Amino acid sequence: MHAGVVDERAFGLHAGAAGALDAAQWAQEPPMRIGHGFDIHRIAPHGDTKVGGPFTIGGVVFADFELGIVAHSDGDMIYHSLVDSIFCALTLPDIGQFFPDTDPRWKGVASDVFMQEAFRQMDQRGYRVGNISVTLIAEAPRMVSKDLFDHKRAMIDNLAALLQCPTNRINVKARTHEKVDAVGEKRAISCHVVTVIERKP
Repeated sequence: MHAGVVDERAFGLHAGAAGALDAAQWAQEPPMRIGHGFDIHRIAPHGDTKVGGPFTIGGVVFADFELGIVAHSDGDMIYHSLVDSIFCALTLPDIGQFFPDTDPRWKGVASDVFMQEAFRQMDQRGYRVGNISVTLIAEAPRMVSKDLFDHKRAMIDNLAALLQCPTNRINVKARTHEKVDAVGEKRAISCHVVTVIERKP
């Protein structure tokens, strides 16, 4: 299940939108592109009717965490931010236009579906992952468990599998928000992702 190919002409993305510049100058894909993605979601107790399922970040389920993510899909903000960063690098519309939260098809869906579409778009344009930098901002849950299991490592493995790239192309960092604003008060969780994509040889 995927969103299909977005018609770039509908968003003014065709070469002619450059005006006086020769369209041929823009026909060649650049060797490297860069994109940024950001996502934020409210978090609430599991009894809240807007919480769709278990707390999932980067494909890792925090089954024992007392809060859940308020979202139309599963609310995995690492996946959402990464998808948006790839779409941004490809100068495509954002994730909300590909997968609108008014569409019942995406209600409660695992965000793997969105990642698969981002990979498909990147792959058919002739690109692969160059480097991915993820910054997760959250007061909780802890990314390193009491038994010293590093959830960030598992997230990197998940991202690499979905985007078919080596794990050494991906970095996941986590930090708190120093108890400031909604994120710092454990009412929300957010994420920034910067992605570099490169032409496939």
